[in-house]
Amino acid sequence: MPLLSAFDALDRALDGTLLLPSDDGFDAARRPWNLAIDQLPAAVATPAGLDDLRLILTAAREAGTPIAVQPSGHGASGDLAGAVIVRAAAFDRLDVDLAAGVVVVGSGVRWGAVVDALEGTGWAAPAGTSPVVSVAGYTLGGGHSWFSRTAGLGSDNLRAAWVLRPDGTHERIDDDSDRDAMWALRGAGGVVGIVTALEIDLVRAPAQWGASLTFDAADSAAVIRAVRDLAAVAPSTLNVFTSSMRMPDAPMLPEAIRGKSFLTVQALSADGTADALLEGVRRAGAVRRETAGATSPAALAAASGEPTEPTAGRGASLALDGLDDATIDALVDFRQAPAQSTIIGIDLRMLGGALDAPRRSGFASLASAGWLLHALVPNFPGAPSEPGEASIAGLLELLAPAAAARTIPTFLTPGQTLERCAAASDIDRLRAVRASVDPDGVLHEGRLPR
Repeated sequence: MPLLSAFDALDRALDGTLLLPSDDGFDAARRPWNLAIDQLPAAVATPAGLDDLRLILTAAREAGTPIAVQPSGHGASGDLAGAVIVRAAAFDRLDVDLAAGVVVVGSGVRWGAVVDALEGTGWAAPAGTSPVVSVAGYTLGGGHSWFSRTAGLGSDNLRAAWVLRPDGTHERIDDDSDRDAMWALRGAGGVVGIVTALEIDLVRAPAQWGASLTFDAADSAAVIRAVRDLAAVAPSTLNVFTSSMRMPDAPMLPEAIRGKSFLTVQALSADGTADALLEGVRRAGAVRRETAGATSPAALAAASGEPTEPTAGRGASLALDGLDDATIDALVDFRQAPAQSTIIGIDLRMLGGALDAPRRSGFASLASAGWLLHALVPNFPGAPSEPGEASIAGLLELLAPAAAARTIPTFLTPGQTLERCAAASDIDRLRAVRASVDPDGVLHEGRLPR
């Protein structure tokens, strides 16, 4: 059936909405979270429920147009030309079972709602640092969190999923009923089915303690070394992020940080016993500001500093095997060079712990990697993009010798494929699983290499 005929019939049948390029509101509906990425889908559908989702699936098959579910717009890669983007807001189930230590979450739910539901319970969600990221997108892409050294990747905590198959069957699957599909869902996204809800393990964290130590940028090398040394002895209950910030002299920024450079070390203990472990970090430089004490997932989300509205930016991410002195010195020297001022933030997350021994088999893995790095170059209105792109390229070239063999899909940048996340044998297995459940290719292939 021609595309327009199929979509015209679909629009009349849906209880939800279908927007085409000629419709008012289409441009707003197609935008991803990162406004620097231009998505050009054939349509944007917002189903009212499962019946609508089946109708969309049938119409897409008849029109020969793939479906791509994008709940909150995060993780867009700009490769959805001609696809039907499906927004999942109607799938808003949220059932918390504290006795079992699990939560069932609809694919349209964002982490902030789960975090709020768990406040004060002694349980935490394996949530990302941003409360506005969808649970489904994060979990199905791997997902690294404040609790990853304690509980593993977000995908490691996926117990089961409710999936609409390409043939229209909707069912709950787990490792006992469909081990291959669960392996694929733990990191490779929805390339084997449309996930409508997820069953996720919670993290037992009755005595959460957090600390934030801010240092002058001049102490960066010594402090990063101290954090590196801490990683060798830190228990899996301790999670540490290090953030190097270099703020531009921009009028929209608060005076306290405008034009300033500093390094912040943030630590979270799931059992409240981490204070003494940070002494070596404290002694590595002059602590300009410190906060420490009892905390919670809601407080961590509020303090994340991540934008809560769509913004434009570019970045780079990679996992590192280790951080020797030469790599640290080179990174700090690069960071402090005037030509690299377009990179506002460079984050280093300590890996290891539970990440080295995943509890469940999945596509995504950070086993044996030591650090996860992310650099951010925001797009300020009117600013040229070339300096930022050159800085990102230089940073990646500098760190290439220390790069780990794989990263996780939620840390891929636009244009990168799942080849950066897995061995060739894993890609072959993923293709085989996909071919068995979706021989017609009605589901978008996501970041599978073409």
